[in-house]
Amino acid sequence: MKMTREQLYRRIEQAEPGEIAKLEAQVNACSWRQHYHIQPVTGLLNDPNGFSFYQGYYHLFYQWFPLGTEHGMKYWYHTRSSDLVHWENVGIGIEPGSPYDSHGAYSGSAIEKDGVLNLLYTGNTRDENWIRHPYQCLAMMDENNVVTKYEQPVVSNVPSGYTEHFRDPKVWQHDNEYYFIIGAQRTDETGCAVLYRSADLKQWEFLGEIGTALSSFGYMWECPDYLELDGKGVLIFSPQGIQAEEDRYENIYQSGYLIGERLDLESRAFEHGPFHELDRGFDFYAPQTMESPDGRRIMVAWMGLPEQGYPTDNNGWAHCLTIPRQLSIHGDKLIQQPVQEMVKLRKQEQHAEARATLNNESRAFEGFNGIAYELECEISASDADIVGIEFRASDTEKTVIQYDRLQRKVVLDRSHSGTELSQVNGTTRKCTLDSDVIKLRMFVDSSSVEIFVNDGQEVFTSRIFPSQDSQGIRFFAHGGKADFKADIWNY
Repeated sequence: MKMTREQLYRRIEQAEPGEIAKLEAQVNACSWRQHYHIQPVTGLLNDPNGFSFYQGYYHLFYQWFPLGTEHGMKYWYHTRSSDLVHWENVGIGIEPGSPYDSHGAYSGSAIEKDGVLNLLYTGNTRDENWIRHPYQCLAMMDENNVVTKYEQPVVSNVPSGYTEHFRDPKVWQHDNEYYFIIGAQRTDETGCAVLYRSADLKQWEFLGEIGTALSSFGYMWECPDYLELDGKGVLIFSPQGIQAEEDRYENIYQSGYLIGERLDLESRAFEHGPFHELDRGFDFYAPQTMESPDGRRIMVAWMGLPEQGYPTDNNGWAHCLTIPRQLSIHGDKLIQQPVQEMVKLRKQEQHAEARATLNNESRAFEGFNGIAYELECEISASDADIVGIEFRASDTEKTVIQYDRLQRKVVLDRSHSGTELSQVNGTTRKCTLDSDVIKLRMFVDSSSVEIFVNDGQEVFTSRIFPSQDSQGIRFFAHGGKADFKADIWNY
């Protein structure tokens, strides 16, 4: 049953007696709880926020509605890790309820200054007519993880020419000044991003719109992120309202990037190439990046989408975050690879390997099964038409990743993955890849899969909801022969 507006915009202390305990019991009884992904203790998780390194830890917050699986009163929930792999829950980071975030602490980012971690975020408020009024707010976290809100918003007004869809500040430092980019909607209902500048993180000057070649590309740009990598400028954002084109833009909302010359901070001109999707799967949105102490650019995203139901809604929780990914640029593409720290999850005593030539057949190998694992496979298709892997498989369920050599396409098929998800966006995802050797690095968890194809040239991120006994893995070659080299590490 859908919650009423009053139920959705409650704070934790307004929960009914026993409501949270009941939710916790539902969540803990769920077989789809993840083994190694960040997930909410109860309720709904969405955008990653405040991804940063401070006082010896990686800090990662996320949007959190604790009392249900719909989008209600948003908190920032705080997790941290010393190695990007093993995360511990710290607790609530930003609690809504002030005059400037009365209806939720929306997305934002973090930067260290003067020994504290500064958290910039959008405060969501609504007036008596339920009209949105966004404020850009600041909070400071000290070395003891104590968060204190700055008493006034740092940006109180939406500039002329833009609607109240004005949110998600992403901050960075350049020389001695600070900048943030924010997602916006023009009054003609087209999406864009705008730029602000500050000397102290408290007084901000509106500089104007980022000048791109995309004058009419969706109706809103959410969660923008500007970074510089390998001498290039990269603008990441999540445009809403893009129509599907063949194998592209098939999700309800997209996430992608532009690569170009460095952003001119004075003129705000950004010369760039075409828009590319970041992920080819079903469930990827609102990514955020940070620079690690050793100079890597690392990205995490929400493994889910707005306005879609998921099977765990019935169990009192929804969504998780992706594993962290290191970014690099090859040509005109952004390459994603699992951070090197992920190998810490490998257990040698739970490692198996297989080397075989398959000839128009499907085959399973000893040691290749499970619910949560990392699997690496290299397939050389000498003359097979289609090669691939069925995983989380049983007699009735399977998820399939395959390469169609004739069409030169990688295909993810979750039409038989278990409990069905919304069919509004179909059951398969495809992308073109021209290669005689297909390398797959797969991170499978209780209710998700992340597949890195050919060293991160393409990535498929998806939720799946198989039964507990669907643990099989089957390799196949159809229409000819193919050589397989595979390794698995069960987590």
